[in-house]
Amino acid sequence: MPPFFFITLYSLNTAVNLAIVAQEDEPPTPSTPKLRDLGMELLPREKLFQYGRSALTDDELIALFLRTGVKGCNVLALSERLRKSAGSLSDLGNMEAVDIAGLLPGLGPAKAATLAAGFELGMRAVREQLKRADMKGAQNVYEYMVTELRYELQEVMCVLMLDSHNRLIRMERVAKGTLTRLLVHPRDLFRSAIRYNACRIVMVHNHPSGSVSPSEPDKQITKNIEAAGRVLCIPLTDHVIIGSAEANGGKGYFSFAEEGLLNT
Repeated sequence: MPPFFFITLYSLNTAVNLAIVAQEDEPPTPSTPKLRDLGMELLPREKLFQYGRSALTDDELIALFLRTGVKGCNVLALSERLRKSAGSLSDLGNMEAVDIAGLLPGLGPAKAATLAAGFELGMRAVREQLKRADMKGAQNVYEYMVTELRYELQEVMCVLMLDSHNRLIRMERVAKGTLTRLLVHPRDLFRSAIRYNACRIVMVHNHPSGSVSPSEPDKQITKNIEAAGRVLCIPLTDHVIIGSAEANGGKGYFSFAEEGLLNT
């Protein structure tokens, strides 16, 4: 046989032996005890029924959606690892199922889909409640729209169509831009406002950077929409920019109306 055959065979055998040694040297992944062995007074489901949902920790609530753990990790430990891998409960709640499934090995599509559906249902319940509130106030607009826009990767413009009592008739996305730029034409905002007999509108868009400071294009778009609204007798009552509360001293939005930048 050619000499290089024996060299190759020797190299392969050496590599396999090194891999085996390395594997033996790796510490085993620590497993977590089963819930019944933790000495807990109440498991999450029983605790929920006895004390109510507000008594549960974030990880216990997540565990109820996951239902079971994975090999070597009980469901509470899995819930904690999942939340920490996402960054925070808020970050986890804004992830799609496919992103949740990729956070930890062995999580699987069923658990990820169930958890994502639970978060989405909670967000919809909040928006439904806020829909009946007065949408003229910027704080209410922010609370209603933050889950819709905060984690978008591009700028998105939405219009809220209000009735004569400032109650929400309909919300629509009217434009999607880039990371830093958004082009909006007045006809895009007022087409649906006319169709649904809105008495007034509110513009809402996001800044993916997290900053809520309006750019010069933001100011110009606002002036154009405000002028068109006066002609159509559908006034623009506010333009709210949504960003990161953490990056803006705890206030996650900018309101043109609150800052006195509207003439309506």
